[in-house]
Amino acid sequence: MTRFLRNLRGVLVFGAMTFNTIFWFVPLILLAILKLLLPIPVLRRSVTRVLMMIGENWVSINTVILRTGASIDWQARGVERLRRDGWYLVITNHQTWVDIVVLQHVLNRRMPFLKFFIKQELIWFPLLGIAWWAMDMPFMKRYSPSFLAKNPHMKGKDLETTRRACQKFYDTPTSILNFIEGTRFSEEKRAERNSPYRNLLQPRAGGFAMAVSSMGELFTSVVDTTLIYPGGAARFWDMCCGTHVRVIIDIRERSLEDWLIVGNYEHDREFRRRMHRWLSDIWYDKDALIDAVLNEESQPDV
Repeated sequence: MTRFLRNLRGVLVFGAMTFNTIFWFVPLILLAILKLLLPIPVLRRSVTRVLMMIGENWVSINTVILRTGASIDWQARGVERLRRDGWYLVITNHQTWVDIVVLQHVLNRRMPFLKFFIKQELIWFPLLGIAWWAMDMPFMKRYSPSFLAKNPHMKGKDLETTRRACQKFYDTPTSILNFIEGTRFSEEKRAERNSPYRNLLQPRAGGFAMAVSSMGELFTSVVDTTLIYPGGAARFWDMCCGTHVRVIIDIRERSLEDWLIVGNYEHDREFRRRMHRWLSDIWYDKDALIDAVLNEESQPDV
């Protein structure tokens, strides 16, 4: 009976979030079609603002559902200095699919609605492609090394395509999310990749370099976010079923130095090394922070 009630709770919570998604998806698609048909840029920007409001409302109601039906203890540090009218590049570690839910809850309405780079081919994905376009998700074009070897004249074209996709952000405050590690952390992956960190995988600079090259002069700051689960990384279904999830979110703003913006990651080997060192230093700080928090959490109460 206990297992039945637990799963029933999960079905109700997940069902409520699914209904909430469908409820907001319908007007989002209708407005996306309207935006596609509007010829006047100022009107399209007005529709975009409404679409961002829809996204924020969707996140807010999901948060209410989780606070009511799940058991989550969120503890955020450093969100007070963020602004809704800023331009931010958000970098974070990645442990579980719950990370997205946590970040949306903590950052919603404190900064512009979170966006992320999407492969250009996915714009043709049924319904979602037009929804991502309507929400101003930046689409990027990437060419494989083998393709560039056969077509050397295409070198740099992918970056030009991404930069054009980001032109719309020059007059609209924007937040770009980047999971620097590229995948979720696990001990197996840490060992396989020979990571020098105890709690993290090595950062991959490609996506970060793409964002900086495309929009670097716009960003107010880099929002360095660390997600820590003292009880271990939570699974989404377990969270819906009522398993207690405690998560600590540490947010620190870092300035985006000029050398990061003007450098050429693709063709300048020394710049690539310097950027990797810069990200590695941040990751060592993050690793030490996670260790300190976990050690503090493991101490018995006096």
